[in-house]
Amino acid sequence: MFKVGITGNIGSGKTTVCKIFETLGIPVFYADDAAKKVMVSDTILIEAIKKAFGAESYQSDGTLNRKHISAIVFSSEEQLAKLNALVHPAVFRAFDVWVKQFEGQKDVPYVLKEAAILFESGSYKMCDRSLMVSAPQSLRIQRVVQRDNIPAEEVQKRESRQMAEEQKLQLANDVIINNDTQLVIPQVLRLHQLYLSLANQK
Repeated sequence: MFKVGITGNIGSGKTTVCKIFETLGIPVFYADDAAKKVMVSDTILIEAIKKAFGAESYQSDGTLNRKHISAIVFSSEEQLAKLNALVHPAVFRAFDVWVKQFEGQKDVPYVLKEAAILFESGSYKMCDRSLMVSAPQSLRIQRVVQRDNIPAEEVQKRESRQMAEEQKLQLANDVIINNDTQLVIPQVLRLHQLYLSLANQK
C-alpha cells in the first residue's frame, strides 16, 4: 500500500487538506486521535505509562487521568519526551493494523497518515512520500486565535514546541501552500494525480 504522510505546523490547515483528500475517496489516519485511543486500549502502552508516571495515571474505570499526566508532562520537556517515546510505537502499531484493512482494495490506491509531529517522531520514514501544508506564521497564529479563542502568545508557545516550518519544508517531498490567496483544491488534485501514478508503480 502506498502511504503518504501529511503534516503542517499549528494553524496551517492540514485537517482541511485531509478532508479534501477524503472527498476523493482517500482514507486518512489521524495520529492524534489514534494516540488518544491507544492510551486506553493498548495494554503494552498502558502498563508502560503506569510504570513511568504512576498507577494513578489511570482512573479506576480504565480512563486516562489527564489531569495527572498533564501536570507532569507540561511542566517538563523531558517528561513530555518520555511520554511521546512510549506513545509513538503504539501509534505506529495502530497505523500498521489500520493500513492492512485497505490492502488489496482496488478503490483505495493509497492512504494518508496525518500527524502534527510526522518528522519529529520519525514516522515519515514509514511513508513513501511526505506532504507539508504551509502557511505564513502570522496567518497561522491568527487562525488559531480565532479557532481556539486563545491569546496569540499561547499559540506562539505551542508553535515553539514544534520543529520549525523551514526544517520541515526541507524534509517534505511535496508542499501545499494554504495562504488564503492560492487555491488549495487544484493543488490537492495535482498531488492526487501524482500519488495515483506513484501508487500504480509500486
